[in-house]
Parts: sequence; C-alpha cells; structure tokens
Amino acid sequence: MAPLYRLLFADLVTDQLLDVLPVQGLGFDDYIGKSGALSGKIPIPDPEMAARVRAAAVPGRTAVWVERGSDIWWGGILWTMTPSVDDRGGVSVDIQAATFESYLDRRVVFTTQTYTQVDQLAIARGLVGYAASLSGGDIGIRMDATKVSGVLRDRSYVASEVPRVRDLLDDLAAVDGGFEWRIQAYRDTATGARVKQLQLGYPKIAVGAQPVMLTYPGNVLAYTLPSDATTMANVWQSRGATVDNTVDAEGGPLLSSVWRYDDRLNGGWPRLDGTSDYNTVSVKTTLDNHAKADLARARNAATIPSIRVRLDGEITPALIGARARLRIRDVWHAEGLDATYRVVGMKLDPAERGREESAELYLEAA
Repeated sequence: MAPLYRLLFADLVTDQLLDVLPVQGLGFDDYIGKSGALSGKIPIPDPEMAARVRAAAVPGRTAVWVERGSDIWWGGILWTMTPSVDDRGGVSVDIQAATFESYLDRRVVFTTQTYTQVDQLAIARGLVGYAASLSGGDIGIRMDATKVSGVLRDRSYVASEVPRVRDLLDDLAAVDGGFEWRIQAYRDTATGARVKQLQLGYPKIAVGAQPVMLTYPGNVLAYTLPSDATTMANVWQSRGATVDNTVDAEGGPLLSSVWRYDDRLNGGWPRLDGTSDYNTVSVKTTLDNHAKADLARARNAATIPSIRVRLDGEITPALIGARARLRIRDVWHAEGLDATYRVVGMKLDPAERGREESAELYLEAA
C-alpha cells in the first residue's frame, strides 16, 4: 500500500522537483498569524540514499511540499538538516522546515518605501512585491491585486532601519482596523501547479460559506477548552520610537494615549494594565492604533480550544479561516455546548505504527 503522504523536495526559486524522499515521524502544522512547522526523519540505509538527500535537501534553498493524494496539504522551506547516527550504527537525517512566511523573515528593506493614503492590503502586496523585485528574491508568491480593505494608511519604511519584511507586514496588520495575512500552499486544480499564495483577509481571513460540523461524541476524539487570564488587560499604553520632535519634557520615547475599558472598571473588574513596544513607530496616530488593537486583543481571557478530530472528507488544511460549529455533550457540558468558532490553525499527525491519522484544530470565537 502506497504511503498516504509524500514529501516533495523542490528548488525554492524555480519549484523544479528534485526528489521524493521517505520520511518517518512526520508532523506538520499551519496557522494564521505565525509560521507553521514541519519535522521528520529521513532514514539513510545506504550511500545511494545519502547522495539523494545531499542533492535534494539543501537548507535555505529547498522547498518542501506535503502531498496527500493529489492535494498539497503543506508547503514551506527546509531550514535545518541534521545527520546523526544512533548507538546501533543506524544513520538518519532530521529535517525541520517552516511555512513560506518564514522566507519574509530573511528579507530586509534596503530602499526606503513610502506609501501615502494607500489601501493597507495594497501596502502588504507592495512589501512582498518589493522583496520579489530584487535579484534572487522572487520565489513565486502569487498575489490577488483586486482585494482591498477600504482602509487607507500612511507608511514610510526607512532603509536605514533595515527592517525585515515579515516584521513590517505583522506591524501593518496589527493595528485598529487591521487585517490578517498568511501564505497559503495548495495545488492549482486547473494547471496542477504547486502554489504559494499571499492570502489577505479584512478584517480576518474567512473561507467557506457553511461551518464544518464538529461533535463530541462523534468526529471529535478529544478536546481542551483552556481559559487563560494572564494576558488580560483593561488599560493599555504603547511605547514607540525616540525621535527629537516627540520626546517629552522628561525625555524618552513617544507614548500612545492611555486606552481603557471603563465598562470593565465600573463593572467591578480590577484594573489590569498592559503595555507594548513599537520601536520603529514615530507617528502618534499609528501608535494609538497599535495600542487600541492590543487592548482589544487583551480584553477577554484567552480561550483557544484545541480539538482533536478524525480526518474525513471535510477536515483538510483548506479549513484554516473557516467557521466550525462545535457541539459537545458530556459530564462537563451536561446541558450541551453548541458554539461557533473559526479555525485559526491545524496540526496534522499522519498515521504510523501505533498511531492513527488525526488532526488537531485550533479555534477562536467567531
């Protein structure tokens, strides 16, 4: 029986297929808001396999694609490769890769980029396009130039600060009225090509019209529903850059206004203060927008349900950004839970000896 998952190794720039290699202990995940990761072990039984791995698995130059059936379930960049030998003389190579967002962590703005009253999604595309325009910088990230948010921004990214493209995208998105972004990996059904797509969502990434149904007992194997108040706040101030015309009488960096939820304070909650730093932000309006967005994220206790499910026709990585209706009836939810969430991440554990194939979904309140 052929393996359910195949790992394809390709040239990062051209996407030319280099090899298909066997991997043991495979695990991979993907998220909105942070890079996903892949890890596994390639067994090296003979010199021929060693030569294949050396040729195809080149850290920093090789793309790794996970194929399930005819579909692409994950895509990213190989960053580390570690050959090792165990106490029985068995040789293997551990690999670690990260989704294509990680490439933008390694790209720096060397020429000042200025945007005046430009749609924030167009600025995001402009930053990715700038990275692709430089020699050797185009890894084939597709972009949809028609998607807009209607929110116009003023931004100047100064070359002397050597900012990284990933940081600029994250900062641009993480303001009041901001957006979400990720690089989605999939197969183009029309051409069969493997695709890296800049996926933008305003105010959030949303896919699908109908929610996927998750039930316990049912297709949900296990769940955890944590509620964590350690990051809660009802008062917030952010700190920006230190520039000559914004230093206050006592000296120091630019400070945002102090934002607060008076309804919480008047409703009996203790005061919970929060702060954040944006060392490159020198415009108070922008800093205020960061502070308001940070406070909104900290308003409630962090609740990120983790749901382990059987893989069926409905559960695929294409669900990231989709709504999920979760229904639970057990001793904790004796009267039944029926709530709608959004899928913000997924971790896949392929079937191996002693382990059935399953997925862990990470949810947020819809």
